[in-house]
Amino acid sequence: MNKYNVIFFFSDQQRWDTCGCYGQQLDVTPNLDRMAEEGVLFENAYTCQPVCGPARSCIQTGKYATETGCYRNDLGLPLDEKTIAHNLHEHGYRTGYIGKWHLASTNSGDADSAVYGKERETSVLDAAVNASFNSGFMKKARPSRNFHKAPVPVQYRGGWEDEWIVSDVLEFTSHSYDGYMFDKENRKKYFPENRYRPDAQTDWALETLERWSDDPGNPFFLFLSYIEPHHQNDHNCYEGPKGSKERFRDYIVPGDLEGHDGDWKDNYPDYLGAIHSLDSNLGRIRNKLIDLGLSDNTIIVYASDHGSHFRTRNGEYKRSCHQASTHVPLIVYHPDGHKGAHIPHMVSLIDLAPTFLDMAGCDIPYTFRGESLLPYVAGDGFPEDRDNSVFIQISESQVGRAVRTDRWCYCVTAPEGDGWNDMNSSNYAESYLYDLRSDPHEQNNLVDDPGYTEVRKELKELLLKKMQEAGEAVPEITEKG
Repeated sequence: MNKYNVIFFFSDQQRWDTCGCYGQQLDVTPNLDRMAEEGVLFENAYTCQPVCGPARSCIQTGKYATETGCYRNDLGLPLDEKTIAHNLHEHGYRTGYIGKWHLASTNSGDADSAVYGKERETSVLDAAVNASFNSGFMKKARPSRNFHKAPVPVQYRGGWEDEWIVSDVLEFTSHSYDGYMFDKENRKKYFPENRYRPDAQTDWALETLERWSDDPGNPFFLFLSYIEPHHQNDHNCYEGPKGSKERFRDYIVPGDLEGHDGDWKDNYPDYLGAIHSLDSNLGRIRNKLIDLGLSDNTIIVYASDHGSHFRTRNGEYKRSCHQASTHVPLIVYHPDGHKGAHIPHMVSLIDLAPTFLDMAGCDIPYTFRGESLLPYVAGDGFPEDRDNSVFIQISESQVGRAVRTDRWCYCVTAPEGDGWNDMNSSNYAESYLYDLRSDPHEQNNLVDDPGYTEVRKELKELLLKKMQEAGEAVPEITEKG
């Protein structure tokens, strides 16, 4: 049986509405828009955890973040977790990872340092990361280890063996025009002078594709994890390529940002500039596949880990239940798949792990929580009884849980929860309810409105069901009114 190559083009902190194929008016993503015309666009794709590390853990393992203990940043993958890379290797695939990893270090410290990415000294690391989880859950003991600016040892690479050019926390080893990552032999690879970070990373990806094209009979999975358009932590701003502020100054303000303070006025043009750079590099990847004769046998998946609300919902950029934080782009090109299809069904990043293995012809482990999206991509459709809602866990800013349906966003938070130290809670309280049909920009929180009591009851039962399916103990949820 023919085995497809797979390239996963993964951005960081990118809202869905930055793409032309999702309604962006400026010419930000012409290559991605073309790929959507040639493939499948998922209109309602959502993260399962709007934080960098936890979202990545879900993609690597097919499990929710609370199942692996990677519920917040700086909690590395347990060594006994079997990842998609391990499964792919068993099925004869070469595997490569280039970019931001964020799943090796296991450190503790104050929450502000984690949220805003300030460097933490080793002296403040303590044993808190080895404590027991709340509500009867037990954390797997993992000693503190700090690879923020150091190479990631082989055992912490999640099984990505054949190519590895990575920084565990890329925002700590680089800026938009300087810095480095580490190669497979732990040597520093510096970005060339005046080379924008996504361009340099793509240069290395193209070199990998050229080497691998010498053996076309040996399939590969290449995971390209870009940090753009994520804000640059130590500079406290978004950094697009030079000229971005001028090029994208005439943007239309997204409806959820209009009338709110935040920092979008200063940052949105650079944010779009970073995304435009990603798009240009997606075009470079696709052109290289054509040049190497690999385009007819290579699937490309484009997605992001979460979005950005530009400090309009809380003190930072994500970590909330809102569309700006959770709604992400997801576009798939399959050379033998559906062309130009838009899928309205609700899907989640938790579905990516089974999808990747399904694309490679691998058996999907029973531990995977999501469902393969390959039938959508192949044009086969999906059973009518497939659940049309997604479950979201939220950490660091809160201990929160949310469910998103085709109409409603419903969220609960733990009143006494510590989002940095507590993975879960035995008690939550209703905190948000939005009707996305009448209020797509989530400006009117209905959680206190007695007219929606029955809606909240139905969504509460759905959320409890989702939590139980994710392996969580069933908590108490205090209703409003």
